Amino acid sequence: MPPILVTAADAAYYTGRPVGTIWRWASEGRIDRYGTGKSVRYNVAQLPAKTVDEWTGKVTLGDPPRLPEGARAA
Repeated sequence: MPPILVTAADAAYYTGRPVGTIWRWASEGRIDRYGTGKSVRYNVAQLPAKTVDEWTGKVTLGDPPRLPEGARAA
């Protein structure tokens, strides 16, 4: 199955995190980057989805993607 690719803004909305976090995860190797420059896209399957409680509206963030072996967080 081919990856479902989204922009950094869409990835940020999906995860409930800032766009800068998506960029950092990609630079750390936690998620793959497809394309270059302004056409970069990210695979939704690699992103932790946020959940929203329909009664209270409380947002719960998923665990961040794992760092690759031997990598260090920014």
